[in-house]
Amino acid sequence: MLAAARSEQSRQGLIAAASYLTREADIDVRRDIAYGSLPRQHLDLYSPRSRRSRAVIVFFYGGGWESGDRAMYGFVGYALASRGLTVAVADYRLYPEIRFPTFMQDAAAAYVFVARTIAQDATGAEPIYVMGHSAGAYIAALLAYDPAYIRMAEPDAPAPAGVIGMSGPYAFNPTTWPSTRDIFAAARQTPDQARPIAFVNASSPPTLLLQGLADGTVQPYNSRDLCTALRASGVWARLIEYPRLGHIPMVLSLARNMRWLAPTLDAITDFAISPSRPDQSGSKPCGGPA
Repeated sequence: MLAAARSEQSRQGLIAAASYLTREADIDVRRDIAYGSLPRQHLDLYSPRSRRSRAVIVFFYGGGWESGDRAMYGFVGYALASRGLTVAVADYRLYPEIRFPTFMQDAAAAYVFVARTIAQDATGAEPIYVMGHSAGAYIAALLAYDPAYIRMAEPDAPAPAGVIGMSGPYAFNPTTWPSTRDIFAAARQTPDQARPIAFVNASSPPTLLLQGLADGTVQPYNSRDLCTALRASGVWARLIEYPRLGHIPMVLSLARNMRWLAPTLDAITDFAISPSRPDQSGSKPCGGPA
């Protein structure tokens, strides 16, 4: 238990340092924007200052659904905004204050707020993507693949144009793991309601998956299985695997001074600003090195 606590402190320290040390110029930042009435229902907005925004991304951070803070992930906002993207980094309520599916309802409220207010102010910055790392990638994927959450928040809200997932646990059963079974107790009788992969169908949006093969926290099969399921349903999906990248280095690779770790920012930018997707007929199976 003590080792786990120290590991979590180390993780948060690395991410906080990255956020502090990697600010970028020519970026407008609006902090503490309320998308709801509760303390953790706020987001920070990063947008390019001197050029037109090319898309909007709603980013959800990881932390096992029980830790994290949007202020720690400023480096994500700065990185993507430096490529001409408008980025909302959203907080959401955490365990033990809440359990599944309440954090999904927060995510849907944040997404709808961005779609109805910020996206309209971004001067044609469609489309709107959902993105996340680790537990945040899970949230982004479930939000996009199960339309019920967004419909409950606002029936007429536009669907996400795509999913960008970094090292997400899309296929595991969270009701059976000791670290997550209490968080997902409400899904114990019907665990598929808490598995993003279970909602994949022909209407699912295009998806970019980034996975480190040195990840000892979220196993690569999650990304591989999700990519395979999406393609089997006729949905465009790309999985890029980085042989030497671990779980935390995956998201840290977006930070200005750490992009030598992997070209993840290039992959995300290419996906977010490309309205068309190449034909995947005859493409190789999901998986393999970048």
